[in-house]
Amino acid sequence: MSWRTRAILISAAVLVVLVAWAMLARAFAPTGNTARSRFDAIIVLGSPADSEGNPTPQQLARVTEAVHEYERGVAPRLIVTGGSTRHGFIEAQVMTRTAEAMGVPLSSIYQEPEALNTIQNACYSERIMKAQGWRSAEVVSSASHLPRAGLIFSRTPLEWRTHAAPALEPEGGWSQEADAGVEVLKTLRYLVYAQWADRCQ
Repeated sequence: MSWRTRAILISAAVLVVLVAWAMLARAFAPTGNTARSRFDAIIVLGSPADSEGNPTPQQLARVTEAVHEYERGVAPRLIVTGGSTRHGFIEAQVMTRTAEAMGVPLSSIYQEPEALNTIQNACYSERIMKAQGWRSAEVVSSASHLPRAGLIFSRTPLEWRTHAAPALEPEGGWSQEADAGVEVLKTLRYLVYAQWADRCQ
């Protein structure tokens, strides 16, 4: 067996181990650290708007479910978090307009318009909560996103739990598998790099 073949086999084995690690981390990711049913705030994790500044189905699903939770009395306010995307629209602003159109008073919506990734979503939202004296939050996002979000929020001082936003339209098998695959890779990046390099300062 040549050295090149050995290198390829070793690299493939390492990749398999790393992907398996990410998948196990997602399978056993925490979904919360409290038994509370009422919270100080609902944190809505960002998702890019479309090229015209309108919410995509994924973003709309997250905001819609957060508004439903607000209406159920889970928390008296929303924190919408997400910065500027490749189209130049700020996720938090688009989500604010959407939530307000659904009947949430603007006074009950707090914008966090700087975060560019999930770690920053958690860090910057926690800063808003600390400044306001709030300590507990329900975290709303897409189901495929929540395992990674759970790993991230477990490193914050908040009392929290995750809550999945149901998709607003049927997802095709290929699309769903692609989203899951991307999240596995993002989880792997978090485990081997981002949790140290991009941690809250």
